[in-house]
Amino acid sequence: MLSLQIGPLVLPTGLVLLFVSLFVAYGVAWWLRRYRQLPDAGPLVSDMLIAGLLAARVAFVLRWHEQYLAAPWSIINIRDGGFLAPAGIAAALAIAAWRCRRPAMAAMRRPLGVSVAAGALAWGVLSAGISLAYDKPTALPAVALQALDGAPTTLAALAGGKPMVVNLWASWCPPCRREMPVLAAAQQARADIVFVYANQREDAAAAGAFLTLSGATLRNVVLDGEAALGKAAGSSALPTTLFYDAQGRLVDTHLGELSDASLASKLQKIAPPGSL
Repeated sequence: MLSLQIGPLVLPTGLVLLFVSLFVAYGVAWWLRRYRQLPDAGPLVSDMLIAGLLAARVAFVLRWHEQYLAAPWSIINIRDGGFLAPAGIAAALAIAAWRCRRPAMAAMRRPLGVSVAAGALAWGVLSAGISLAYDKPTALPAVALQALDGAPTTLAALAGGKPMVVNLWASWCPPCRREMPVLAAAQQARADIVFVYANQREDAAAAGAFLTLSGATLRNVVLDGEAALGKAAGSSALPTTLFYDAQGRLVDTHLGELSDASLASKLQKIAPPGSL
């Protein structure tokens, strides 16, 4: 499951898990302070969170610096999901170790360790529960699609044995429109990868009118009138982009707007440059 819908609000599952885990960590820190008279670990948990997020973002920007140098403003656009988790975790643990190194801070070690462990446990349990409740697709969904000219097709027919990127979009979706030039440029540059643009719940007239007005030159634009691809992926959010390898296995996903850097990081997982 890629997203969770709470009323009209659709949130990425990972973001929901982060919020819940932080709530548990802060809650445990508060409980230990109030009922066990231990030092308040909440502020240090906040410091770890800030350091982790900053380090994860900086590490990602450095890894894909060429893409960000072409559009420096996009460095602050964290909506592209560009974070390197290992760097963030290492930075958070380093801050905790540094702050607790002095004997005067020895009393903080126990409540901090318990609070962080509780948050991590909440993340692990919820992640496992979601994985068990929702089976991740292991092959290209056998969904009946329609080309703009009315011809029927499927993802397998379009893939032709190549890695595939499937972008779920709609003409009324602002982030979908903003990321189209990024995807179009990648489609032109990477002939070794098949890009498919699956319009969700719109007809050929609406999709075609948008493409004409935008001036986007896209191949493999198809209609998914029942949003079956989104249902198969477990996502009701737009845009959603799915990344399949040459064997048709779902390798990665992305909810929200893609940047040049975030797209490049995903493409490397399914077809590193020079691998074919």
